Amino acid sequence: MHELPPLPWLRAFEVSARHLSFTSAAQELALSQAAISKQIKLLELKLGEPLFFRLPRSLSLTKAGEAFLPKVQDAFERLAAGASEVFGPRQSDVLTIRCAVGFAVNWLAPRLPEFIALHPEIALRFISSVWNEESDNSAFDLDIRYGNGQWSGSQAHRLTHETIEPVCSPALLASHPALTKPNDLLNQTLIHVLGYKEGWALWLKAAKVQLGAKQATIQTDTSLMAFEIAAAGAGIAIGRSSLLKLQLHSGRLVAPFDLKVTVDEAFYLVIGKDAPNARNAAMFQKWILAASKNAE
Repeated sequence: MHELPPLPWLRAFEVSARHLSFTSAAQELALSQAAISKQIKLLELKLGEPLFFRLPRSLSLTKAGEAFLPKVQDAFERLAAGASEVFGPRQSDVLTIRCAVGFAVNWLAPRLPEFIALHPEIALRFISSVWNEESDNSAFDLDIRYGNGQWSGSQAHRLTHETIEPVCSPALLASHPALTKPNDLLNQTLIHVLGYKEGWALWLKAAKVQLGAKQATIQTDTSLMAFEIAAAGAGIAIGRSSLLKLQLHSGRLVAPFDLKVTVDEAFYLVIGKDAPNARNAAMFQKWILAASKNAE
């Protein structure tokens, strides 16, 4: 594998080939003609092939130069596009929201077209989070996280009021007609979502079910994965009402029992003291709080 030539040499080649002039290339790059000529010569030595025919008053590309030029131009275009994607427009112009991944997929995404229609001028960037891990909050403007709403140094606005209930695939329910009462769960695989304080244990206590020591279980770190495993028929998941609505409406998952248990935890919109994008953050806050009320 050939070692990549220095980027200044490649830039000198691209500009010189575009203008077919070392003088014009020097003007565009704010260098001397001698510097451009030297960089091209070093590049040719590095590649082992001449790239230009030096004519008395002009330049022309050799066959090697003609073949190399589109490759170099494509590389610079990709580099520019990548820099723009990651760093531009300026971060201060982008509303960056960190969001629990299950909430982002099951609650926020279906409603997001409404916000975009209201504020097409606001550029959005979403960062997924799992388990409410701590992070440098200067990296985002708003945070949507699950918990009790008590996070020091932040202002939290409640978005949901949750109940939990078991869910499974329609196929699993149909293939196990005995799954009619909570005690029938003793013969099923229960899917646990790590990171939630309130889950299967709370629901089973309300249903007065005591699990055996050899209960089959699966553990996952997101509700999103738990729902996918359940939809595949591999077990029964415990789900939160704000995340289940889309899944139940689509028919991918069904609730085999009527018992729903209220939990204290919920999803919150969390705003740090020094939110860097105050104006756009306020617009998103107003919209999502209204959307959360309409969802109840």
